[in-house]
Amino acid sequence: MSTEDNAQTVAPGLYLVATPIGNLEDITLRAIRVLKQADLIACEDTRQTQKLLSHYGIATSTTSYHEHNEMTRAPELVLELEQGARIALVTDAGMPGISDPGYRLITLAIRHHVPVVPVPGPSAFLAALAASGLPTDSFRFSGFLPAKAGQRRTFLQSIRDSPRTQVLYEAPHRVKETLQDVVEVLGAERPVVVAREVTKLHEEFLRGRAAEVLQRLNARGEPKGEITLLIGKAEDAATKSAPAPADIRHRLAQIMSEDKLDERAALKKVAKEMGVSKSEAYRELQRTK
Repeated sequence: MSTEDNAQTVAPGLYLVATPIGNLEDITLRAIRVLKQADLIACEDTRQTQKLLSHYGIATSTTSYHEHNEMTRAPELVLELEQGARIALVTDAGMPGISDPGYRLITLAIRHHVPVVPVPGPSAFLAALAASGLPTDSFRFSGFLPAKAGQRRTFLQSIRDSPRTQVLYEAPHRVKETLQDVVEVLGAERPVVVAREVTKLHEEFLRGRAAEVLQRLNARGEPKGEITLLIGKAEDAATKSAPAPADIRHRLAQIMSEDKLDERAALKKVAKEMGVSKSEAYRELQRTK
């Protein structure tokens, strides 16, 4: 059960509160209650968070907690938590700790046996993934791409044959350069989606082959706003993602016999070999029964 145990009073502990990534209405009733009842709200930027707090009439005190002060601020906050404080951690947008400050405080709180309670809500990469039109059965979120071209191209090379959708954050002033790298490293036909300003007034999804999307962006000025870049899995990986049921049945029997595994464990191994999810391999197997 949650530390709150569904009660109306928030218990002592560290609360990781997801906040809107654009539209202020994208916040849960639970998040508002936790923010109101907390003794303190640790913010990435107190001025940014204050806009949200003012909108919902939340008068809780705030303190700054960001990448430049977390080394010293984390121990201070944990000391308060050990004394029974109720502290809510928020970032400028989305879920704390996901490509945002929070990891140091979270791990330190856990080490000191302080309850850490997630209060889920908006996340830019999940919202973009859901609306992308790319496969969602298997994906990898890698945060921000490297800023340096060489490192970025090395990363792209590493996912060239990936059997899963890649979800990344990118700075707007680099997205064209990155797409050019995608075209050169992964190919002009690789499916991509550029999700811009998700949940905000000028929300936009550019879907298509890498070269096409790059051409559309090049016809404009420099993109603005928050960018989530999604890269589809390799075409040959897409073919592999739907192996023949007979192949799965044959390989399953082989592994069960050779490795002395039960069907469940063997199916997991087959799925890994074929680059598909276990549930997908199971569905294909059922078609032969």
